[in-house]
Amino acid sequence: MQDVKAPVPILRSFDEAKAREFYIDFLGFEVLFEHRFDKDGPLYMGVRLGDCELHLSEHFGDCSPGAGLRIEVADADAFVRALTAKSYRHARPGGASPRPWGTVECTISDPFGNRLTFYTPQD
Repeated sequence: MQDVKAPVPILRSFDEAKAREFYIDFLGFEVLFEHRFDKDGPLYMGVRLGDCELHLSEHFGDCSPGAGLRIEVADADAFVRALTAKSYRHARPGGASPRPWGTVECTISDPFGNRLTFYTPQD
């Protein structure tokens, strides 16, 4: 059997400034790489937060907006409190809450309609 690694989701983005503001400034991801075929071309960018790697693409046809991702974090409640303290004007997460399936989680939408659910399994 092959050694299968974690997938790297590609999320659709439409505006480089908004993508950076949300993923880098608000969520705290770091930029791994940026690629354009020419100086006026759409951006394809890799970002990472801890072990979570995402690719953001402005390329038409790479993917559709409206994806949903589940991202495990060590303490969803603390993570969401830290985000709320940033007072980001386009997302004000209300706090992580317990779910009947055994997690504590909070879902935040990016500026392009993608939903990121940050969760922590309950003991």
